[in-house]
Amino acid sequence: MNRRNFLNTSAMSLGALALNKIKAADTSFTAGTHFPAKAKSVIFMHMVGGPSQLDLFDHKPELKKYDDKLAPDHMFKGKRLAFITGHPKLMASPYKFEQCGQSGQWISDRMPHLKTVADELCFVKSMHTEDFNHAPAQLAFHTGLNRNGNPGLGSWMSYGLGSANKNLPPYVVMVSGQMPGAGSALWNNAFLPSVHQGVELRSKGDPILFLNNPKGMTRAQRSRIITKINSLNQQKFNSVRDPEISTRMAQYELAQRMQSSVPEINDLSTEPEHIRKMYGDTQFGRHCLLARRLVEKGVRFVELFNADWDHHLNLNKRLNASCAEIDQAQTALIMDLKQRGLLADTLVVWGGEFGRTPLRELRGGKPENGGRDHHKEAFTVWMAGGGVKGGMSYGATDELGYGVVDKKTHVRDLHATIMKLMGLDHKKVSYKFKGLDQRLTGVEESHIIKEIIS
Repeated sequence: MNRRNFLNTSAMSLGALALNKIKAADTSFTAGTHFPAKAKSVIFMHMVGGPSQLDLFDHKPELKKYDDKLAPDHMFKGKRLAFITGHPKLMASPYKFEQCGQSGQWISDRMPHLKTVADELCFVKSMHTEDFNHAPAQLAFHTGLNRNGNPGLGSWMSYGLGSANKNLPPYVVMVSGQMPGAGSALWNNAFLPSVHQGVELRSKGDPILFLNNPKGMTRAQRSRIITKINSLNQQKFNSVRDPEISTRMAQYELAQRMQSSVPEINDLSTEPEHIRKMYGDTQFGRHCLLARRLVEKGVRFVELFNADWDHHLNLNKRLNASCAEIDQAQTALIMDLKQRGLLADTLVVWGGEFGRTPLRELRGGKPENGGRDHHKEAFTVWMAGGGVKGGMSYGATDELGYGVVDKKTHVRDLHATIMKLMGLDHKKVSYKFKGLDQRLTGVEESHIIKEIIS
């Protein structure tokens, strides 16, 4: 061995020792709650594209007085808008709003079913974010960071709380319609151990890819192969102490158990007919029913993506279609959880990556064929169950629905609040990566929305 080879080999050896020491330190966090939890599970419904709060939940009668009038300068001059150019006009909602339930919550006639559970809903009408393009805003809404590289909220929940059912993954994802612009990065584990990655459950074909045995292989044969593989993995782990090897072994074993548990939970024929009818005959309806079955079995975090809510043009036609697909199902989910005694400890969250502007986007054509551009300054998220106060609204926008005038709330505040409801201190759930203690809510100050917690 010459001098150069000796130094190269020594450097690599020392680097490997240091890396193993860092990785070993990464496992020091112990899963579990920091204080009594209000909720045991989360069902997170993401409306991909950004639903219009002005046409659904944020009633602005004053806007009707100025419909089709030129917008005030502060709404567009010096502002970065996604598609609107020139001097835009204001656009009032064409829909009828009604005060619903004993609480008098304002809900549009586009959501007739949801009106019936108004007293279960907590609206946060003062949300804002920094990004007006879909993929960055979706990443921020899920990971707290507007670019790839951070784990999503579901992964942090899995990491912080662990699994409550050894036969099912702690984090499950279902997509109806097109994939979101940011793709699977929204449920990727990033730098967390891969056991915390969201597992996509599909509506057609195999519910989970590569879960079934290859053709010609029996379950006993596959079990023997996994046992041998994990024996080799264990030897490697004993040598290098890399926690990702332990994760890989756990994943093999979980996949084996899921071969029986997933088909069972995916079989909706075992549900009474009146329950299936209650959810409706849509893909999103099936996903809502599956979500209830999953949290019933102890799954920590279920995310339902639904597209497409990016209504730049033909708002009336497209919003009607989007609402018709989800309204019955999301309402049935709340009612079904409640009648089973599950709503009290299941937190349901509904929202998109941003909202829509009070300005009309037209791009030629008739005004009635217009739509709404992206709007990061103000949007609405609603929650139900899981320790939040029903029948209330938090925060407010101005009379034209452009900006927040009361209780401005950031996406990271929403994350901190969800973690609080699940019994986690967002400042304590961290993972050492690149020499830093990484957190979902980052290093900036995030605030728990205490007023909405029961």
